[in-house]
Amino acid sequence: MAPIAGWLSDRYPAGILGGLGLALLGVGMALLAMIPANPAVADIVWRMAICGCGFGFFQAPNMKALMSSAPADRSGSASGIVATARLTGQTSGAALAALCFGLAGREGATLALVLGAAFAAVGCVMSSLRLIAKAQ
Repeated sequence: MAPIAGWLSDRYPAGILGGLGLALLGVGMALLAMIPANPAVADIVWRMAICGCGFGFFQAPNMKALMSSAPADRSGSASGIVATARLTGQTSGAALAALCFGLAGREGATLALVLGAAFAAVGCVMSSLRLIAKAQ
């Protein structure tokens, strides 16, 4: 999905594509949270595919917007900040998932997915707000 989203990011604002991608990611995570107790492989695969498409649809335009907003002589610094932010997000996400398992035991995965879907929804709104901020 990322190559398609990269191509679309040349034609549409990152706020639209990022918002749609995060909405799709949130829907996929919510669907994973509601998965049946004994799912078939296909039940998992199509839900994970929705998550992957949503993330790919968000990541490419967002990275393009971040990197193109920095001056050319500061692109190395911008790349470092992006990498630091990504690693901080991965670390805090893993810590939150571990907390969910610690609090909810066997239902920790469901709690983590619901929490992830909620974060994706907030991100969807924030990404969409970029459109309003540019208009002013």
